[in-house]
Amino acid sequence: AVRSEESLAGTIGHGIEPVLRPLGFDWRIGVGILASLAAREVFVAGMSCVFSVEDGEETGFARLQTSLADARDTTTGERSYSPLTGVSLLVFFCLACQCIATLAAIRRETGSWRWPTFTFVYMTALAWLASFVVYQGGQALGF
Repeated sequence: AVRSEESLAGTIGHGIEPVLRPLGFDWRIGVGILASLAAREVFVAGMSCVFSVEDGEETGFARLQTSLADARDTTTGERSYSPLTGVSLLVFFCLACQCIATLAAIRRETGSWRWPTFTFVYMTALAWLASFVVYQGGQALGF
């Protein structure tokens, strides 16, 4: 796990963490989101790499669940992820257009980078805002 934190992906994850923290996400989820640019389902594989869970094991998914449940914030010692974090992440992924293949298809169909750029920026901003409202609203309501 320490090697993951000090890797290039970990460094980038730490760099984007201030933007993701209001959504209830830490650097590890940031790395998963970056990995999901290839395809949404790669998020789980990215999180498995961050938590050093071996891929291809029958119990790998269960070990990832345990790792996520046991994850602690290094500064506060509190649990890193709550059900509210999970809901916030679901909202983010429902609205974000992060698949590079989709953006490439938009580029091919429109013949310019204007629409894929607009789509990526608009949908990421919308996803961030909706996830922010869900997480911060949930926090305010005591979830």
